[in-house]
Amino acid sequence: MKFKDYYAVLGIPPDADDKAVKVAYKKLAREFHPDVSKHPQVEAEKKFKEIGEAYEVIHNKEERAKYDELRRHQQNRARHQQANSGSSQGNYQQHGDPQTDQEFSDFINSMFGGARSGFQQGRAREQKGQDVEIEFPVFLEETLVDTVKPIEFMLPQRDNNGRVTESKKSLKVKIPAGVVNGERIRLKGQGAPGSANGPNGDVYLQIRLVPHPLFDVEDHNLSIVVPLAPWEAALGTKLNLPTLSGKIQLTIPANSQSGQRLRVKGKGLVSKKHKGDLFAVIKIVNPPSSDEASKKLWADLAEKAHFDPRSKWSESA
Repeated sequence: MKFKDYYAVLGIPPDADDKAVKVAYKKLAREFHPDVSKHPQVEAEKKFKEIGEAYEVIHNKEERAKYDELRRHQQNRARHQQANSGSSQGNYQQHGDPQTDQEFSDFINSMFGGARSGFQQGRAREQKGQDVEIEFPVFLEETLVDTVKPIEFMLPQRDNNGRVTESKKSLKVKIPAGVVNGERIRLKGQGAPGSANGPNGDVYLQIRLVPHPLFDVEDHNLSIVVPLAPWEAALGTKLNLPTLSGKIQLTIPANSQSGQRLRVKGKGLVSKKHKGDLFAVIKIVNPPSSDEASKKLWADLAEKAHFDPRSKWSESA
């Protein structure tokens, strides 16, 4: 697996803070999400997967530190290769470095799935095959109903000469509705083959909910920020609100305030017993600029409203 610069994938500098990482991810995820992207389907799916992979590494403090160390090694080897061969940095990056690529591949396998390290050696006796742990990404939309998803992974196995090799295995697995982040699903007997007629190992799927470009998860509830123009908040309005199962019409009451939460019952995530709710969080947004006529209307409103949003300051002084 060739080395990937995850900072370049997200379009952020290597010293970007957590907020910048999340903002960049949400912007790109919204652009390339296969359900809404204007890009060709195959390209959008590939890019969305790459963006999600980059985000999972960079937003995790521990994994980011490991990746940064690997990235520094890659850059040092590039400079060393350039100095010794006289080739340009661009040519080196194009051809890659086998050692860096292998280290990167090992890093990705350790984070996103793969078998744990080798078999115990010793005299032949019945022994259960090795279990396999895989971190399994699931979109929020896929948690609403039972979903069948394909999965591929590498299995270690020992040949007749005692050498450990790997083979690819493909499965279709049922992900039940209502799975939560961190849930562990056992696939009995789908792991590495046992030795001396021992039983096969198991596969354990560690569910990882992929962050959504629009919704934040709060237990089994969801929240979404709803931007409103000042006049929409003041007068009230109706708008089409995205949910995981399609758009619905939401009524915004007059005199709504920034930060106010409107509850939409039953439009959150499902659990084994009930459905969560969706909370629309109001955010009042001013127009980016105003012409003279608009400014005059704002001035007239300010004069006639007699409204002081800071009146309580004087009461507590």
